[in-house]
Amino acid sequence: MSDFVKKCPECGGINLFWNKEKGEIICRDCGLVVEDKMVDFGQEWREFDSDSGDSRRRVGAPMTYTQYDQGLGTEVGMKADLSRLENKSRNKFFRLRKWQYRISTAIERNLKLALSELKRISSYLKLPKSVEEEAARIYTLAVQRGLVRGRSMESVVAGALYAACRRHEVPRTLDELAEASGNEKKEIGRTYRFVTRELGISIMPSNPADYIPRFASALKLSAETQSKSIEILERAQKSELTSGRGPTGIAAAALYVAALIYGEKRTQREVADVAGVTEVTIRNRYKELLDKLQLEKEIKKTKKKVKE
Repeated sequence: MSDFVKKCPECGGINLFWNKEKGEIICRDCGLVVEDKMVDFGQEWREFDSDSGDSRRRVGAPMTYTQYDQGLGTEVGMKADLSRLENKSRNKFFRLRKWQYRISTAIERNLKLALSELKRISSYLKLPKSVEEEAARIYTLAVQRGLVRGRSMESVVAGALYAACRRHEVPRTLDELAEASGNEKKEIGRTYRFVTRELGISIMPSNPADYIPRFASALKLSAETQSKSIEILERAQKSELTSGRGPTGIAAAALYVAALIYGEKRTQREVADVAGVTEVTIRNRYKELLDKLQLEKEIKKTKKKVKE
């Protein structure tokens, strides 16, 4: 009952009755409807077993792009007890199932295969549901616009997943998507650029700091080293060292420098393997950070402390 209604404004009585089914508060003394059209914020029902739940349930699962029909379609199922049907009725039942599959459109058949592949790659990369939903939406739009023609389904799925990762700021590289999907990195990148351009999807550049936690966890570095590497990246962005350079390379180099400063030595080979770049890239970004940010002094201090 509403906290604001304490007594009847007509007769001043406090004998009020809340009719939950009609959403009304009624005075039992004079019959005045004190409030109506009230919203019930309580639980809709209580389920004590599956049978009562099925009988009371009025809604289905929410709409989702991860299913080819967005979860709204129906199909002739197999739960019916076929043993009770006559041969003629049973044959008719199987014909209905067969024709329901045959009359599905080419887009629906494409989505059935593609979305199952999308779920597989998303599970392999351990992506959140929000990214999977966004990728499915992008792929569905691409199919409806006819952007899949002339391209492999797997590359478009991987491109849609990469675009969704970029939009949700989930750090995943093209190399990881190439490994998970079995496609070439260049093909995925080409498809990604084509799909985002044709669909008008605006994507901000990747932030190198997003990759730091994953790389640091893989290299088993301390929290201090992570914080220092993010500080180095912020200084590098102010000095415009990150523009025109790959985010994974500059992030890996900043982490490598921070590890040297705190005495957690990791080889360039180890850092390059985790980041998915070459040792040459690490070396070049490392030299740029040392020269522009003057980090050599901090590294030398660490070396002196180790010797002492």
